[in-house]
Amino acid sequence: MQTMTEPAQAPLRAAILPVTPLQQNCSLLWCTRTMRGALIDPGGDLPRLKDAVARAGVTLEKILITHGHIDHCGQAGILASELGLPIEGPHEADRFWIARLADDGRDYGIAGQPFEPDRWLADGDTVTVGELQLDVFHCPGHTPGHIVFFHREARFAFVGDVLFAGSVGRTDFPLGNHQDLLDSITGKLWPLGDDVTFVPGHGQPSTFGRERQTNMFVSDAALARRAD
Repeated sequence: MQTMTEPAQAPLRAAILPVTPLQQNCSLLWCTRTMRGALIDPGGDLPRLKDAVARAGVTLEKILITHGHIDHCGQAGILASELGLPIEGPHEADRFWIARLADDGRDYGIAGQPFEPDRWLADGDTVTVGELQLDVFHCPGHTPGHIVFFHREARFAFVGDVLFAGSVGRTDFPLGNHQDLLDSITGKLWPLGDDVTFVPGHGQPSTFGRERQTNMFVSDAALARRAD
């Protein structure tokens, strides 16, 4: 478990918990005032996730989902049923992916189970975790219903598979669209500010500013070359 290094007085803390053979970054997010939290994208390895929650002293109140791929939400429905938790997200355009979780699970060696979220999310929505409020941005491209969670005060985002340190999400899966992905990054994420730290769906955290300088796909220089 990698814990992000926010100051002790910060309103938000987060721990990164890689799960499944695909090493997907499930995040344990919690409100430091209430110690109430949420798991973002609990795709698998549920005993490990529950143990991490207990060790952090956090009371889970919900599950948040960025998108419908198997490594991100294959076992979200199972966990929600076990713990009596609601599921919020993704955008309803990912109903296609959630419906095929069992089939995709067999292909990837992950026990997947379709589910119906308690709340589909749309661009401009907000979700709460304890006393935290996170803004929701619909960022299609990797999947049509992908969303991003952003905590404005902490300058912190959970971006799923939209953006990575040094790369961007794949768009060769069914219903993926590369131009939509680029538009989501430049139109939804970059305006939030270069100082925003983000947890991607795989790999190490980064900042939007660093990616605008160095990312070979979406740096300002790379995008300028595409426009020429």
